[in-house]
Amino acid sequence: MITGGAGFIGSHVLDQALDIGYDVVVIDNFSSGRQVNLPNGIVSYELDIADPNLGRMFAIEKPDVVLHLAAQISIQASMRDPLIDAQSNLIGSINLFENCVKYGVSKIVYCSSGGSVYGEPIYLPCDEGHPIQPLSHYAVAKAAVENYLKVYNKTYDLDFTVLRFSNVFGPRQNPFGEAGVVAIFAQSMLLGHPVTIYGTGEQERDFVYVSDVARAVTHAILGPSGSVYNIGSGIGSTVNDIFSILKIATGYQLDALKVDGKLGEVFRIYLDCSRVTQELGWHPLVGLEDGIARTVDWFRST
Repeated sequence: MITGGAGFIGSHVLDQALDIGYDVVVIDNFSSGRQVNLPNGIVSYELDIADPNLGRMFAIEKPDVVLHLAAQISIQASMRDPLIDAQSNLIGSINLFENCVKYGVSKIVYCSSGGSVYGEPIYLPCDEGHPIQPLSHYAVAKAAVENYLKVYNKTYDLDFTVLRFSNVFGPRQNPFGEAGVVAIFAQSMLLGHPVTIYGTGEQERDFVYVSDVARAVTHAILGPSGSVYNIGSGIGSTVNDIFSILKIATGYQLDALKVDGKLGEVFRIYLDCSRVTQELGWHPLVGLEDGIARTVDWFRST
């Protein structure tokens, strides 16, 4: 079962899970997920993970493994309304885990946020042992869910693996929200609209292509119990770098507009992903410029 399976990352995980040969069911409330992202014939439920009736779906489908990607994904939205963020990312996750225990799920793969839970890094690159020091309500909820999983594991022997994603980009990402600078810039540039950079543009992020992230999720299904892995490129790139690469890829002629930075966001971060390479054999296959070219091609085609 994939929660958020009609969303940007979840739909790519769905594609890879189907290619491997898994039988898959999707849960999505379609607040940001799209029906067009689901292949014909896939079993899907339009349902929020915080819904008290979630157990009815578990009783019908009896999933063996849950890949948990459903989330409120905007840091800025979490800062404006922490209650809404907690309802989705924290309460929804607990409701999901309760049903996993009740209906005998053998494993959960939880998709957390390596780009936010570490806060402003004490050292770089951040490995999984770096202190958790969130700067946003979104990051607080993500870190809390990781700890809830540890309790469910000790109390009910519920197996889990946590994946801490860096900044994921690629086809199907929503260009109209507040998350996903590559998608937002690409869409604006292709339409000839102004592009806004918040702050100096020297903010540094670890950008990883969505198909690589989806492959990490399917790798984690058979990974060791209770493990936590960073999933990223291991390379820091600035927002100004992304603007320059996209400007060439799209033929954009305008300069970026610069405005004040945003609350709750880390200035500079990239991840040490050596643990997942050593233990699961995963490493990214798509580089930044190649991934951006593929993303621009997808936006052009749609």
